Amino acid sequence: MPPVLNPQLSKVDGLAFLGLSLCRKSDEGHPDSITHQTAFDLNDVIDRKYEYIAATNDDGWLVGGGEPGPPKSYKLPAKDSAHVEIMRIGTFNPEWGGIEEKVIVDVMRSGKILIPQIEVLPTAVVANSDAPPELEIRFDMPTPVDFIDMKGPLPHNWQLRFIHNQLFKVFQNPSRFCPGAFHSTIVRKAEFRSEEHKEAYFAQCAAVLTKWSLNGPKALNNGAWDADGKPLAEPAEYNSGIYLFTDRTKVTHFFPPNFLPPYDTVEKRQIILSFLAEEWDEKARSWKKKEMADNTSFSSKILEALDCVFPIEKMMS
Repeated sequence: MPPVLNPQLSKVDGLAFLGLSLCRKSDEGHPDSITHQTAFDLNDVIDRKYEYIAATNDDGWLVGGGEPGPPKSYKLPAKDSAHVEIMRIGTFNPEWGGIEEKVIVDVMRSGKILIPQIEVLPTAVVANSDAPPELEIRFDMPTPVDFIDMKGPLPHNWQLRFIHNQLFKVFQNPSRFCPGAFHSTIVRKAEFRSEEHKEAYFAQCAAVLTKWSLNGPKALNNGAWDADGKPLAEPAEYNSGIYLFTDRTKVTHFFPPNFLPPYDTVEKRQIILSFLAEEWDEKARSWKKKEMADNTSFSSKILEALDCVFPIEKMMS
């Protein structure tokens, strides 16, 4: 069973979630795909010609424009659904353990959740533990958080953990969880032609990741697109926010950034660090402080904030 907040009250499983959209229309993919980002062409890490992979499940490639269908491919035709889940909601039915859609939208639009400008960098392409495995693009924080230097660089992809921890403190529905490390699934049930082909595929992916890393983290939604892929009615200087999904194929709402750069002021850095200082322990279903987040690593203000249910409120007081 997924590590939901309250297994006894989580009655019906569902796929609604808050997260990032990485979808991008491609000539190689489904004609109905839309674009939410052009920072990363995920076709660079998939194997449409099946040079390395012998078989997948019937969905085929979930990213890079999706599956076009005959005569270009003979998997199930489907639009690009590339995404990163930050918080799984489950359903919009509270009786099943979910949350009403209106409640989610109202909270996200209220300003209670601070949404930074999302700039991310893929850090790895991995095979998960399934047999045969899913192939995933990971968005990890590759370096530790510096809790002392308020002017030092933040780790790549810090925004995902920052938003995740806020959402987990605000939304307490029984079906809430996060499905593992932050990732975007490329394909399911990937069977490689041989171990040599597997090594060659991951070597190719490593080269792509190195190329991407040279340019550093990139803003998503760099074209100011709304949930439906059309231009935002009121685009701003910063448009890289998060989305509400009914499932991976249905994006319903876009929430733009409301916590804007720069992030090197003491006030903003204290808010950011107050959330990065904690991790959700899915086995214990409780918060724990980061191992390095001890009394010598924090300002007294951050330590005081950690004792609150929602640290931002203490930091702002």
